[in-house]
Amino acid sequence: MFKRLDKNTKDLVSISINGKTFDVPAGESVAAAILTISGIHFTRTSHISNSPRAPFCLMGVCYECLMIINGKSSQRSCKVIVEEGMTIDTQQGSGLLPT
Repeated sequence: MFKRLDKNTKDLVSISINGKTFDVPAGESVAAAILTISGIHFTRTSHISNSPRAPFCLMGVCYECLMIINGKSSQRSCKVIVEEGMTIDTQQGSGLLPT
């Protein structure tokens, strides 16, 4: 459904999404990386119905893009820029991590 218009292959960073490693263009948002290369079509599940949710506004207003980024839950993936070695996981429900 989503695809990149620019085939930038020069400045790539390696990130982990749900345990799989991907090389993505530096400077793009985590949400963009999720939607274009990971094959994952949602970023979190609803804490009420457990239904899958995906980025909607892509500007940080709707909070549908919440993910666990570098071990911290409820991060707006559309507002976070990918960095080398970043670990990203889909968020289940409220995103509270087990202690």
